[in-house]
Amino acid sequence: MLTAARNDLLTRVGPGTPMGDLLRRYWQPIGGASELEKNPIKPIRLMGENLVLYKDLSGTFGLVDRHCPHRRADMSYGWVEASGIRCSYHGWRYDETGACIDQPYEDTTSPKPSKAGCEIKAYPVRECAGLLWAYMGPLPAPELPVWEPFNWQNGFREIVLADVPCNWFQAQENSIDPVHFEWMHDNWSNRLRGNDAHAPKHLKLKFEEFEHGFTYKRVREGQSEADKNWTIGRVALWPNGFYLGRHFEWRVPVDDENTLSVAWFFVRVPKGREPYVQNSVPTWKSPIRSEDGRWITSHVINQDIVAWVGQGKIADRTQEHLRSSDIGITMLRNRFFEELEAIKAGREPKGVIRDPSQAQSIDLPDMARELNTAGITREEFQNDPLLRQRLKEFRHHYGQPPEVRAAFAEAMGIGV
Repeated sequence: MLTAARNDLLTRVGPGTPMGDLLRRYWQPIGGASELEKNPIKPIRLMGENLVLYKDLSGTFGLVDRHCPHRRADMSYGWVEASGIRCSYHGWRYDETGACIDQPYEDTTSPKPSKAGCEIKAYPVRECAGLLWAYMGPLPAPELPVWEPFNWQNGFREIVLADVPCNWFQAQENSIDPVHFEWMHDNWSNRLRGNDAHAPKHLKLKFEEFEHGFTYKRVREGQSEADKNWTIGRVALWPNGFYLGRHFEWRVPVDDENTLSVAWFFVRVPKGREPYVQNSVPTWKSPIRSEDGRWITSHVINQDIVAWVGQGKIADRTQEHLRSSDIGITMLRNRFFEELEAIKAGREPKGVIRDPSQAQSIDLPDMARELNTAGITREEFQNDPLLRQRLKEFRHHYGQPPEVRAAFAEAMGIGV
């Protein structure tokens, strides 16, 4: 059980807050590069700040303040040019560093007009694996971690976003909570299908910390300690991610009461369909409410969202009663408290990478590495329960667009 003050430390992310300061020291995924192919400007809110994400005509990405520093016009109604973004109100233009590079009237009437002090707030943006990443912390920025799966070849990738109306931390705690799989995803899904069968029980849990986060390991009925679920496990990726072998999830704070869920998926094409090259990674947004206003419960991550938002806008952890299955939750919280103290003391927090050679391809514990890197035949997909299901439907998020399903089916060599 936490005090209200300790709960605030974990959950408040706006400018000047301790947790906001900590999370700003990591590159955060903020969407898919393919989102900007049709419309190169997207308003976005991150950690309590209203911003505009854009891609100029030279292909450079930028992230700037929502309001022009001239007369506070809305930059999301501007337009991009060969370099930078231009405000539609008086034509002031800014590059990706925030420098003001054009003031049309002043440039016409003044021989050498000074633009000093006219900069717009700007944050670095980089593209990796089809994702766009922003760094909002103190400079110099650390290296962007390139997780090993981002370098895998011959795979179909897609990015799924969801707007979740609750605090980021209750979503991230889900990443180190293995028992919920038994109940929320197995038993509950059975009942949604009209089946009262009980899923295999969890018999044993183990939580361990490593350089890039935590692992949880488990033994369920019908498994032994030789199973990869016990020898390798799953990854709660520091500071706000989750890695499950074929996909990542991140819980990116929008503000104290809203979260952007960002998920990146990979499925290697069957042997015989290689080489496969994906020129653009599709990005789509998953609905989380049905037409009657109820939360959608049919898909795995939608079920998770029900649990997150059910705790309230910001979970009241003073009312909790933790037990032995929550050891990982306690480990995660304690690590955050320790890292908050570290940056307060001027030290580098956990997981920040400064050496470019260390950031190029970072291995993570992975139960499916060999399958994802070597590949299997389409017939062998039927021997893997997750891949077998994946060929039938996208089970993680509700609302996969037909064109994305068709592209996946084409890559896999199956009928739509």
